[in-house]
Amino acid sequence: MTASTSVSVRRTVSLRAAGVSLVLDLSDDLLPAVVHWGADLGSLTTEDEASALTDAGVNPVGLNQVDEPVRVAILPEGWTGWPGRPGLSGSRAGQAWSPRFRVTARTLDGSPVAAGLTEGGAGAVRVRAEDAASSLAVDLHVELLPAGILRTRAELSNLGADEYTLDAFTLALPIPSVAREVLDFAGRWARERTPQRTDLGIGIHLRENRRGRTGADSAYLLHAGAPGFDFAGGEVWAVHTAWSGNHVHYAERVFSGEQVLGGGELLLPGEIVLGAGDSYTSPWLYGAYGDGLDELAGRFHRHLRARRQHPSSPRPVTLNVWEAVYFDHSLPGLIELADRAAEIGVERYVLDDGWFGSRRDDTSGLGDWQVSAEVWPDGLGPLVDHVTGLGMQFGLWFEPEMVNVDSDVAHAHPEWIMSADRDRLPVPSRNQQVLNLAIPACYDYIRDAMVAILREYDISYIKWDHNRDLVEAADRADGRPAVHAQTLAFYRLVDELKESFPGLEIESCSSGGGRVDLEVIERTDRVWTSDCIDPHERQLMHRWTQQLLPPELMGAHIASGISHTTGRGHSLEYRASTAVFGHLGIEWDLRAAPADEFAQLGAWVAFYKRWRGLLHTGDVVRLDTGDETLFGHGVVSRDRSRALFAIAAVERSMTSMCGRVRLRGLDAGRRYRVRPVLPAGELAGMLPPPWWGTGAGDMAAHSAVSAERIAGGSGAVFSGRTLERVGVAHPAVFPDTTVLYEIEAVDSSRD
Repeated sequence: MTASTSVSVRRTVSLRAAGVSLVLDLSDDLLPAVVHWGADLGSLTTEDEASALTDAGVNPVGLNQVDEPVRVAILPEGWTGWPGRPGLSGSRAGQAWSPRFRVTARTLDGSPVAAGLTEGGAGAVRVRAEDAASSLAVDLHVELLPAGILRTRAELSNLGADEYTLDAFTLALPIPSVAREVLDFAGRWARERTPQRTDLGIGIHLRENRRGRTGADSAYLLHAGAPGFDFAGGEVWAVHTAWSGNHVHYAERVFSGEQVLGGGELLLPGEIVLGAGDSYTSPWLYGAYGDGLDELAGRFHRHLRARRQHPSSPRPVTLNVWEAVYFDHSLPGLIELADRAAEIGVERYVLDDGWFGSRRDDTSGLGDWQVSAEVWPDGLGPLVDHVTGLGMQFGLWFEPEMVNVDSDVAHAHPEWIMSADRDRLPVPSRNQQVLNLAIPACYDYIRDAMVAILREYDISYIKWDHNRDLVEAADRADGRPAVHAQTLAFYRLVDELKESFPGLEIESCSSGGGRVDLEVIERTDRVWTSDCIDPHERQLMHRWTQQLLPPELMGAHIASGISHTTGRGHSLEYRASTAVFGHLGIEWDLRAAPADEFAQLGAWVAFYKRWRGLLHTGDVVRLDTGDETLFGHGVVSRDRSRALFAIAAVERSMTSMCGRVRLRGLDAGRRYRVRPVLPAGELAGMLPPPWWGTGAGDMAAHSAVSAERIAGGSGAVFSGRTLERVGVAHPAVFPDTTVLYEIEAVDSSRD
C-alpha cells in the first residue's frame, strides 16, 4: 500500500455481499490493490474512514528494504519492490520484462469510478492499464458475486509490433497474517481429494499441475486460515483456479510479513506468443472467505445454484452399466438390466464404453465414433427404444479427446495425434494417445461424429470421459505445446453440443474425478466423483468434493457388494447410505442381485426420491465429531425446518461407546424431533441408546435392529441449541456402518 502523503487522488471502492466485504484501493493510476477481503465491515460511511482503513494496512519501511512501502496489487508488480512471485512474467527476446502499468480507465458496473469513496453491493470493477515502454496493456476484472464469492481475471494485450512471449500470468489476493495454516488436497486415481495441512512459513507453498487436465491430485481449493480452523469455525480464505488444463495454486509469505493466495494457468515453454494486437485472457481465479469451512463451501454452493444453467429438475436415479457388463455388450443382457432397473424406479440408463468401432477391449477402436455393426447389427435403436419405452432417459459414453493407435481414425490421420516429435509418440497410457482438437479438421471430425449419433438416437445424457494425462502434448507438425489450445477446444466442443441439443446433460468424467473445476462445471451437469465406488473410500471423497460442489453435482453410485477397485465387501445399507447424499446412481449387475437386496435397493431408491428435494437445495453441514473414526454430515433445509444427518463409523474406535454427537446447523431457538431412520431392512451390529424410544436399550450388543422397530419409536425432542451444544448419544456400531437421523421442527419459525 502507498503512504497517504504520496497519493494525489484517492479512490476507494467498497463492495458488500452475503456477509463479505471487498475494499479496493484504486488511487492515482496504480493497479487495484485489496485493502480488505473478508468479514463484512458494514458501511465505511466517510471518505476519511476509507482512507484511514487503507493507511492502516501500510507497513513501515524496514531496515534493508526499499525506501517506500511495498504495494501489492492484484497483479503483483516487481517494480514496486515486491520480492515475491510476480503476476506477469514474459519478455520481448529478453527485453520489456518488467512493465510498470499505469491505469487509464476504471469502472464499477460500467460507470467511471470517481475520486473518494464509492460503495455498493455485489459488483464488477474493470480496470484498463498500459505500459508504453513495454507496449503492453492489461484489462483487469474484479467481481464480488451475490453469494459473497470474489473472482478476478486479467487480459494481457500486445500493443507492439514485435512478438511478446508470455511465460506466466497469475493473480494474487492478500490474506491477513492470522492465516498461518494451509489446507489443500492431494490424491490419485480412485482416491481423489485427500486433504493435507501444513504451516505457512516464509516462502511459497506452490502446487503446479502439468497433467493437461484438472487432475486427481490437484490442489482443488487452496485454503489458508487461522490455525485449527475446522468445518464449524475459524477464519479461512481459499482460492480456486477455474481451468481444466495445466494450472497453478500458491500461498506465499514474504519476509516483511505480507501474505497472498494466488493462481492461474501454467504455461508451457513458448505456448503463448502474442503477435501484434494479440491478447491472452487468464482463467478466473475464485476466492472465498468463511468463518469455518462449511460457511466457505456454502458460498460456492449458493453461487453455483444461482446460475441460470444449474440443473433444476430432480436429479434422476441413474444406472450405469460399466461394472455390470464392461465390454460385454449383449442386447438381451442389456435389456434385462433395463427391465430390472425400471422395476426399482431407475430414471436414467447409461450405456458405457464398448458400443463403437472395434472396441471389444481397451486396446482398439477408440476414436471411431460409429456404432459397431458387429455388436449392434441393428444399431443402438432396439436398446434405446426399449429403455425410453420403460420411461427412462438414455445416456451414452464418449471419450472424444482420446484415440487408440489401433483405430481407423489414427490410421487415416496420424498427424492428429498430439506429440512433441513427429517421428515418435508419447508414452502410452491405458493404450491411448490424445487427439489434437486444436486442428480444425480433427475437431470437425469428432464434433460431426458425435452430432450424428445424437441426432440418430434419443440420447439425453453423455458420460464424457478423459482417461489419460497429456504428456508431450504438442502439435505434431511443429512440436509446439498445445495444452492451452486443447483445453479451449474442449470447451468449444461442449458448448457447441449444448447449443445444438438443448436439454442434453453432460457428466465430466476423467478417470473418475480428474476433471473437476469451476470452468468445466460451467458447461456440465455433474461430475463423476471417482472410479472408486467403495463406500469406505467415498466417505472421504464426498466429504471434501463438497468443499466446492453441492451434492447434486456429485455423481454417487451404489456399487455391488464387493468393490471392483478395492476388493472390500460392504453391506447394502452402507453402500446406499453413502450414495444418497450425492446424485444417486447404481453401478451393479442387477440381474445377479439377491432378491432380498433387490427389494432393499428399491426402498433406498424411494428414500432418495423422497429426500432429494432437500438434499439438493439445503445447506451442507459437516460435523467435527472429535473422533476421527466417525464422519458426520447432513443437509439442513434453508428454512431450518428439516434435516437429514448421517453418522458413519469409518473405523473401529478406541472407546466402546461413541458418546454424544453434536448436530449443527439448525435454528438454536426451535425445537426438533430427532429420529433414527432405516430406509430398508435391518441394521446389524448396533446397540441403540434409550432416547431412540424403540425399547431397545436392553438389547444385546450387536444385535440387528429392524426398520419396523425404529419406525415404532418416537425419537426425542430437543432444541436446536441443545443439539448443537450438547448433542445426543450415538449407538455403538460395527465399522463401515451409517446411522441416519431425520429431523423435523415441531414448532413454527420464530421469524
